[in-house]
Amino acid sequence: MANIKSSSKRVLIAQKATAKNKAAKSLMKTNIKKFETAASGGDRAAAESAYKTAVKTVDHAATKGLIHKNKAARKKSALTLKFNSVGDAQ
Repeated sequence: MANIKSSSKRVLIAQKATAKNKAAKSLMKTNIKKFETAASGGDRAAAESAYKTAVKTVDHAATKGLIHKNKAARKKSALTLKFNSVGDAQ
């Protein structure tokens, strides 16, 4: 543990930020997985709602700096391609 009071405070702040970032990134991954399962199920309506939340969380993660903006664009592109193929399968 740090001897300086301000550095020990910074350790606590860093731990809180790490936990918050981890939770947000986990939520993003969960929403993407929910979309993947809805898309593989073939239900267009469920896939559409899951798609919207997945894209929203990816955008939010990119805005907050959890992922790079190019990675966000790549993920959204892959999600869009998969979403567009849901209707074509039927």
